[in-house]
Amino acid sequence: MLALVASQASAETTLKIATDSGPEGSPSGDAIKKWAELIEEGSGGEIDVRVFYQNQLGGQLEVFDLFVAGEVDLMLSWPSTSYDKRIGVLNAPYMVTSWEEALKAYQPGGWVNGTLNDVFADLGITYFGAWPEGFAGVATRGSYALDIESASGINVRTPPFFPIPQTLQAMGYQTASIDWSEVFTSIQTGVVDGDAGNVIYWDFEYFGEVLDYYVRTKHIFVTGNLVANTLSMQSLPQEHRELIRDAAITLMEEQFTAAKAEDEKYVQLAVEGGMEYFEPSAEDLRPMIDKVRAEVWPLMEADIGSEIVEQMRKNAK
Repeated sequence: MLALVASQASAETTLKIATDSGPEGSPSGDAIKKWAELIEEGSGGEIDVRVFYQNQLGGQLEVFDLFVAGEVDLMLSWPSTSYDKRIGVLNAPYMVTSWEEALKAYQPGGWVNGTLNDVFADLGITYFGAWPEGFAGVATRGSYALDIESASGINVRTPPFFPIPQTLQAMGYQTASIDWSEVFTSIQTGVVDGDAGNVIYWDFEYFGEVLDYYVRTKHIFVTGNLVANTLSMQSLPQEHRELIRDAAITLMEEQFTAAKAEDEKYVQLAVEGGMEYFEPSAEDLRPMIDKVRAEVWPLMEADIGSEIVEQMRKNAK
């Protein structure tokens, strides 16, 4: 919650910033630390920002509860759809298919930014922009697929979030929802043939020794969200609101560059480690994109609403 502490000379504002995913020293932890530093420096010491990393205020749902209640003012968040099913738009497949397109869509003034602002506004949350990790792919052992037909018979683990399993099924794969802690053993023992839904970092870092291939299908743009409690923002003077927003946009723009470079680094590491890497062209992906949009986007209307799906259709490349 926003706290105003009176002093003899002026009022000092104290804000709390947290992330639900990332300990101190992790990329997301470093991001909220820098956000805090930019705010403190930009305010000339008028704002003090207290930083809380993953699990310091509770689990993912607990810290988001605190955020919605105003006990936390700013967040780098990967929010659950338990508050609002429309947040599931973050998992919508093939909304964007390139880094340039993603930046344009997610930055202030972009169509995804506007859509997410509308969704979060009903929860009392102000959305500033994306904090991207990159485009997801399919990592497998033994065989791989570069088209819908080749995916038949390949069984992959997917995160259990709608509509990710449905997306992979539309892409031709068989799917299984398996807890993250059991994925390595499941691939090793042949329960599944691989993992789907992650940027290459996670598959190489955690399962690299049991995986042979990574195909960058780009079916999901994986991103965290830079957000603020709206009442906390409204309690601040205009110059401080602008400072917090501008600092968030700076983080977003830097992360688009950093995440792309980090992703390319892990592609190289994976290749050096023995994995074969494939990045289909836009033309190669087109049949998959068209099929997923035709089959999965209509399924999303019940959760995220026809108005949002219509925005997706209107802006699709």
